[in-house]
Amino acid sequence: MFQATRRRLALWYTAITAVLLLLFACGVYLYVRNTLIERIDDTLNHVVEVVERSLVIEPVNVSVTSEAKQYRINIEASFRNNANTVEDDRIDIEWFSSTGDLLWSTFAEPINIPIDSNLNGETVRVVREEDGAGSWGDLEGREENKYEHQDFSPLILRQVTQRVEIGRQVLGYLRVSHPWFEVTKPSRQLIVDLALGTGLMVLSVAASGWFLSGKAMEPVHQSYQRLKQFTADASHELRSPIALIQTNVQVALADLESLEASETSTVTASHYRQQLQIVERLTQRLGKLVNDLLFLARQDSGIAQESFSLCPLDALLMEVVEEQQLFAAAKNIMLSLELIDPPATETNLELLENWFTLTGDWNQLVRLFTNLIGNALRYTRDRGHVNVELKRFEAIYRVSGFGYVTPQLQVKISDSGIGIPAESLPKLFDRFYRVDPARTHSSPDKATEKTTGSGLGLAIARAIVENHQGQIHVESVLEQGTTFTVVLPILASGE
Repeated sequence: MFQATRRRLALWYTAITAVLLLLFACGVYLYVRNTLIERIDDTLNHVVEVVERSLVIEPVNVSVTSEAKQYRINIEASFRNNANTVEDDRIDIEWFSSTGDLLWSTFAEPINIPIDSNLNGETVRVVREEDGAGSWGDLEGREENKYEHQDFSPLILRQVTQRVEIGRQVLGYLRVSHPWFEVTKPSRQLIVDLALGTGLMVLSVAASGWFLSGKAMEPVHQSYQRLKQFTADASHELRSPIALIQTNVQVALADLESLEASETSTVTASHYRQQLQIVERLTQRLGKLVNDLLFLARQDSGIAQESFSLCPLDALLMEVVEEQQLFAAAKNIMLSLELIDPPATETNLELLENWFTLTGDWNQLVRLFTNLIGNALRYTRDRGHVNVELKRFEAIYRVSGFGYVTPQLQVKISDSGIGIPAESLPKLFDRFYRVDPARTHSSPDKATEKTTGSGLGLAIARAIVENHQGQIHVESVLEQGTTFTVVLPILASGE
């Protein structure tokens, strides 16, 4: 499924980019081609102006009045001799009489193209007739089968024609021609370059699209895998207490039926009370699991509503430790709380009074440290010890060469328990993850009691710490103990 989605993303990305590149290449081609044509037209118009200024105009009859004078162009004086040249990119000039007859030309062979006065420039296509005459003709005016046995050499020209006149007298027509290959040659090269560049770019975009779509799909794939695992684990955890509840209810109903059927039944009220107590414990376990799942779901979706306020963390830890003392006493475990006093150099009374106060959610912090201290007590041997340490320190962060001092609170919860294997530490905060059940549920020396934890306690602890913009770390050595370290900033936005 994810591979198909990745392919579709890459194909869409490549297709859209290819269309944009194609439009860009067409725009560049049209812009360059029009620019070349405009440059040629400007050159031709400039040549027309220069030649027109250099024309030698003389009267035909000097005896008549000025109103009736007739003028003509002195071709010998106005135009130089037509010299043969091998230059392909030269500009050719033609002079026509007022009736359209060719009088002078720089072409070695005449081009039979009708006169069309056009200063904007036009493109004409002519062919050379290889029939011995050696003349050029307009390709557009030919009949298709008239010269079917002749070979034609196409020639494309860009031409500008100017009518030369004095008053109402037309002296002739000046036509300037430029080879069209100065447009077609760079245009063809540009097409090749653009096609090659566009092709390489599309291939690069395809590779990049495949890579980027894979990167984009990674968090989706990971979230999907976590969701699958979460759903499977939640289903497993919910199925067990529900099945037990159903079994106990069925047994109670069966006993009730036997009691109603026989007056000598041995079923007593204490028996029903025991079964109902089992159902109650299972229901409480199920309710706790549902609450934990609901808490994590709200944290993941961002809809959890925290109530952040000033929380004296020392008072909070005192309450939690006091609540856990009963369980610690039952296992002969020494549970202690140590508060690291502020330095003697600190004289700010207001700061000293709020030395261990931070901004946070009281209920979430109580849940956090209740989970951590409860776990420490649960996995500590009888006559062991659990120590909770609270201190304040200044953390220095450097951003762009500037140092920022941020006050933070650190809580260390150390125990002398059975420890955690090193391979389990990276997964310890994963949801529904439990260390080896043979170690967590029972041990030969009764270091731990049989537990029914769902594996969500540490995941919830990490969610609460991250919600307070803090950090949580764990260090453990087998058969020596475990230390959880929680670092919380004094000021947390709660976002």
